[in-house]
Amino acid sequence: MFGNWIKTSILMAGIVALFGAMGAAIGGQQGMLIALVVGGAMNFWAYWFSDKAVLKMYNARQVDETTSPYLYNMVRELAHRAQLPMPKVYIIDEDQPNAFATGRNPDNAAVAATTGIMRMLSERELRGVMAHELAHVKNRDILISTISATVAGAISMLANFGMFFGGSRDGEDRPNPIVSIAVMILAPIAGMLIQMAISRTREFGADRGGAEISGDPQALAGALAKIDAYARGIPMHTADAHPETAQMMIMNPLSGGGLRSLFSTHPSTEERVARLRAMR
Repeated sequence: MFGNWIKTSILMAGIVALFGAMGAAIGGQQGMLIALVVGGAMNFWAYWFSDKAVLKMYNARQVDETTSPYLYNMVRELAHRAQLPMPKVYIIDEDQPNAFATGRNPDNAAVAATTGIMRMLSERELRGVMAHELAHVKNRDILISTISATVAGAISMLANFGMFFGGSRDGEDRPNPIVSIAVMILAPIAGMLIQMAISRTREFGADRGGAEISGDPQALAGALAKIDAYARGIPMHTADAHPETAQMMIMNPLSGGGLRSLFSTHPSTEERVARLRAMR
């Protein structure tokens, strides 16, 4: 838990520094000051509201034991086994099988599953998936995951802003157009690298934690293999439009042919499945 707080603090400090550097490249000293203020405000907003923004982005609808007793009661039983507060439960109307967790801490957490994953998986397999998401909650991965998704999108927007305004000022404080172009190219890549560094190692931990919560590592292994086989052929348009959110999912939701493995935010499914198969 302490390690994740350190990572989150470093990420948020890095966000402010990156915004300041981009602002300086785009608008000189004045641009840097404005960008620093924007970066600080983004950190505040991301901490308190980014989870709600991601859920709204996917048109997730909250359910309870009346509207979706199957999923809600499953999550409640698993949360009890994990000794976690009951999270909010959401369903996303998407054919692609996938799921994610979000929130700033276990007391303010939410888990979401697509209609596709609920149709495709058996009850045992779905329990394994939801246990995986609760492991993210228990490990306190969800804050840094949600913040990184929100901020990576903001970084890309700031880079696009630079495309229109970089190098347009006159005077000796005028930014170098080459630097502005470099920022516009590198900023989205920096956002993607943040996601990759954050999510790759955490998925193994959540797989192990989910197997322990559900008590059924073989079911989670089977679920991952099945999701990977089907998700490749079923696009998720919201994820494609907002690729910064891909690292939150249990399986990479992005379509993209050969670029899929290059920009994957997850370890290989084969390795994840092998590790789970080896658990007793």
